[in-house]
Parts: sequence; structure tokens; C-alpha cells
Amino acid sequence: MDTKLIDPPGLRESALAYRTPPHNEEAEQALLGAILVNNKAFEKVGEFLRPEHFFDPANGRIYAACLKLIDRGQVANPLTLKAYFEQDKDLSEIGGAEYLARLAAAIVAVHNAEDYGRIIHDLFLRRQLIEVGEDMVNTAYKHELDVGATDQIEEAEKKLFDLASSGDIKGDFIPFEKALAGAINSIESAFRRSTHVTGVTTGLRDLDHKLGGLHPSDLLILAGRPSMGKTALATNIAFNAAKAHMLSGGKEGAAVGFFSLEMSAEQLAGRILADQAEVSGDKMRRGEIAASDFPKFVEASQYLSRVPFFVDDTPALTITAVRTRCRRLKRTHGLGLVVVDYLQLLRGGGLKGSENRVQEISEITRGLKAIAKELHVPVLALSQLSRGVEQREDKRPQLSDLRESGSIEQDADVVMFVFREQYYLERAEPGRRPDEAEDKFNDRYQRWKERLELVHNTAECIIGKQRHGPVGTVRLFFDGNYTRFGDLDTHHDFGPDE
Repeated sequence: MDTKLIDPPGLRESALAYRTPPHNEEAEQALLGAILVNNKAFEKVGEFLRPEHFFDPANGRIYAACLKLIDRGQVANPLTLKAYFEQDKDLSEIGGAEYLARLAAAIVAVHNAEDYGRIIHDLFLRRQLIEVGEDMVNTAYKHELDVGATDQIEEAEKKLFDLASSGDIKGDFIPFEKALAGAINSIESAFRRSTHVTGVTTGLRDLDHKLGGLHPSDLLILAGRPSMGKTALATNIAFNAAKAHMLSGGKEGAAVGFFSLEMSAEQLAGRILADQAEVSGDKMRRGEIAASDFPKFVEASQYLSRVPFFVDDTPALTITAVRTRCRRLKRTHGLGLVVVDYLQLLRGGGLKGSENRVQEISEITRGLKAIAKELHVPVLALSQLSRGVEQREDKRPQLSDLRESGSIEQDADVVMFVFREQYYLERAEPGRRPDEAEDKFNDRYQRWKERLELVHNTAECIIGKQRHGPVGTVRLFFDGNYTRFGDLDTHHDFGPDE
């Protein structure tokens, strides 16, 4: 008996057939015809459509030639383009100059040009999606030691984001009247608030007064040497903003996305819990707490659980991953403030890292500024300072102390430094010199003691750069037990205001 299997009808034909990439030749021809008849049609598609978006290479070259002539201020029509394509082999195969004439003659309506352009662009994106999908499959089959699966996912996210952004041109010239109306609305909103803050509040009266709050689209850098309290200050600012958002029903403050690349989410939560429950964080870590403290934890945690404060403690994130996660949080919870602790722990977009660290930091700061502008939220990024601060007698930091300072200083709208003189004074307690008289030593020791008492539980927030306002120094209260910053009742603001 013949056991040979017989193919069902049509199976052989379907196996031989293959799917052609998505395209619409009629839309391509209709758009080219519209442009050739009336060059003003190009204005409707010129911002988002490129020659490579066309499926037919010949049509892409015709579009490129039109673009070149129109950019020069010349007319693009079958006559002016004829010379360009007399020697074009691909165009001669489909009719040469006669093809251009047929395109122009077959056009029905010029006003549909943008619709044709959008169809062409959409189909181009579909072809690119197929290509990205094939690349993802092929890359996943490879086993490269220095490229992990999460790196591949982030690279795929970047490609998809770039595709989503391609052709999505939302910006345009706006009448100055409209810009003025927006500015007046912002001023009116600040006037109606009791704090008179136009941006997101920091919860610190004097810092808000100096900055006017944290403004949307701004990149703010908070820098400091280790143990100065930059993480504590950033945490306080972020939590104050989230708390204000909750208490005001969304009218003030902001929902916060906190990227904690150095500390775990639990450690960060522990700091905030210590502050709110008013229990020493150091004692909490060592377990030296009383039974009476637990009701405080329960009460504080119930309150804290309602605050729109979101923590991502994934280590070594790329700037692409940060952007993707911020966009997701903005869509799901109305993100209003981003905090990054700290920017030197981020990675650039390259899968294998960057050999030039300065260039990588520049890419990161540009990326953070782009996130601030795209999502219209302030981005507060912490930064390390170089060891040069420790070599000076006056250890107050300045702009030149920023690591890789060129790109950070250039891209930032605001640069702030946190400085605690108490930290340095406590480590510089005077000792008596061998040949020093006792009264001179006592006098020197007394001056040191008085200075220490003067700066005890205080910190300085030094504003070294502010694109939209004055620089200067704001003195703050600091309590190391609860890692808490607050307002000084007797505040003196020193430093230039202009």
C-alpha cells in the first residue's frame, strides 16, 4: 500500500508563498503626484516623512529629489526632475520621465497629501517593527557573555521608544499671545497658593523662597561629599512633595518617582519611617527600640502608605531604562517629580558600556534633561563631588568640584550643594601643640567650641547656579538622628541675590 502523504489542496501553494512587507504603492504614488502638481503639499509632510520611509526605492529617490529642489527654493515638477532621472536605471525600468508625468496626471486631490504621508509612515513603522522583532529573536538565540537578557530587553525598549518617537512631531510655532497666557496662569496659580510657589514644593520654606519650587522641565543637580546628607535632603524633598500632593488632593506637590541606585527600597523606607515616627534610625538598625515605639511605626506606616511615593532600586540602570520607566509611571500615576540617587551610578545607552566616562556622563545628563522636558516634570539628580574639596581650608563646594563638571554644569538648570560644617569641625577638634601656652590653647579651643555650637544641627544648601533666579546660600536645620532637614527659625540668607 502506498503510504505517501498527500498534501491538502492549496498547502503546496501557501508553503511556496511568502508575506510581503506592509506597503501601499498607490499612497506613495498619490503623494508624489500631489507634490509634483503643487509643491505646497510638501509642507504637510516634510516634518515627518523621509525618503527612506518609502517602500519602493524609486519613489523614495523621487521624493528625495523633490525635497532637494524645494529646499533650494526651486520648483519640483516633471520637467525640472526630468534631467535628474534620465540616467536613473531603476526609474527607466518603470517608465522614466513618463512615470513622473503619469504621477502628476493621476492626482485627484492635493489636500489629501498629509493623509497619504501618514499612511506611508505608518507602514514604514510596521516594517521596522518586523525588523526589530526579527533582531530580538536572533539576538536572543546568541549567547554573548557580556550581553545579558536584561541588556537585550533594554536595547529592544530603546528601539521601540525611538520608533514610537519617529514622526511624532507635536511641536510647532505658537503665537506669543498663547505663551503669555500660560505665563500669566502660572503667576496667578502661585499668587493663589499660600506659599507663593510656582513649581513643586520642597517642603522647606526658605529653599522654596529661593527657588520658587522645583519647576517642570528643569534638571536640578544636588551635589555633595559623602556624609554631607545629599541623599537625606533629596529624600526629604521628595517625600515632602509627595505628602503635599496627597494632602492637597493633587493641587500641590507631586507624585514622585525615586530611583535609588545606591540604597535598597527597604533602607530608604526605613529612613522615612524613622523621620515620621521620630525614632532614631541608628537605633532601628541595631534593634535598640522600646516596645512603646511599635505603635508609632504602625501609625506612621498607615499614613505613609497613602503617599504617592514610588521607589525603583534596580542597580546600574541605563538612561534608556530610566526614561521608559518614567514614561510608564507618568501614564499610570501622573508622575510629577523624578529623583535619581545618584547620576554617576547610571549607565549610558550602549550595551557594552562607554570607554569614555566623560562622554557617558554627558549622555546621561542630556538624557535626564530630555526626560524633564518630554514629561514636563522637574528631575532632581544627585551627584558626587571630587576630592579636591577636602584639600581646601574652606571646604564649601563650588561648581568646579563637580565630577565631569562640564556636561553636568552645562545641562543643569539649577546646581545646589549640601554642606555641613559641623561634620568637619567635629573631626578637627584642636589638640594642644608641644610649644603652645595653655592660655593660647584654651582660647583656640574655646573659639572652636563656640563655632561648633553655632553650626550644631545646621546645614547649608548652596545654590551655585540657577538659570531662572538668584544664587546664594540657604541655611537649614539638620537632625542626624532622624536624617531630617527642616527650616531654621532664625534664618539668615547670605550670598548674592543677583
